Amino acid sequence: MYLPALMADDDFKKRVRDDWRDSLRAILERARSLSSQAVLAFDLDSTLFDNRPRQARILREYGAARGLGALTACAPHHWDTGWDMRAAMRACGLGEADIEAHFSEARRFWQERFFTSGYCADDEAIEGAAEFTHAVVGTGAQLAYVTGRHEGMREGTVACMTRCGLVTPREAQGIHLLMKPTLQEDDDAFKREAHARLGRMGTVVAAFDNEPTHANDYRRKFPDALVIHLATDHSGRPVTLLDGIVSVPHFALGA
Repeated sequence: MYLPALMADDDFKKRVRDDWRDSLRAILERARSLSSQAVLAFDLDSTLFDNRPRQARILREYGAARGLGALTACAPHHWDTGWDMRAAMRACGLGEADIEAHFSEARRFWQERFFTSGYCADDEAIEGAAEFTHAVVGTGAQLAYVTGRHEGMREGTVACMTRCGLVTPREAQGIHLLMKPTLQEDDDAFKREAHARLGRMGTVVAAFDNEPTHANDYRRKFPDALVIHLATDHSGRPVTLLDGIVSVPHFALGA
């Protein structure tokens, strides 16, 4: 497990080409041609889900607990300038001295809540994500959610999928939710181990992830698949995306 200091990256956003929707449509066509033999893998956080509502709730609750009025009005848009908590506090109007005085404690407060079932239920779907998951299932392909969330978050995760209109896990129908057994397990190692399970399911035709390290791992493991990078935010690790990976801003295909 790593604790992300999630951040937007304008360089990755610049990788988004005007024809990015063509790549998503091509994936659906290939999935349709292979039907149940096709496997499409999706990360959750910052890929299918926008975590800003969860972040804002936690900071509001911290503000209420510590009598910091500026933080009690924290909203998702206060995280737009980046996913560093200091930046969010600043955007809420908290002064620099108070930010430094409270940051360490607020970070611990965040860690105790962010990776829980009750709080992940606040997430919202990335634009077009719900419709795209249904389009995938409509091709007859298998859909695998492969997430660094741990099993203790399953209930809240499925509840959020239901509320947001995403396809929910149904193993008998080829819709899988692969989660870490425990919070402490390393995200990178878990996802690499999940590759073997995906390969046993069928032919991996596409994989979707916001984290450059994970997108690169998919690219190396499944060179014939189309790897899609969500240009939303990431952990801040200095990783360059491999050639052949397509960056997209969201999943809405338009007319």
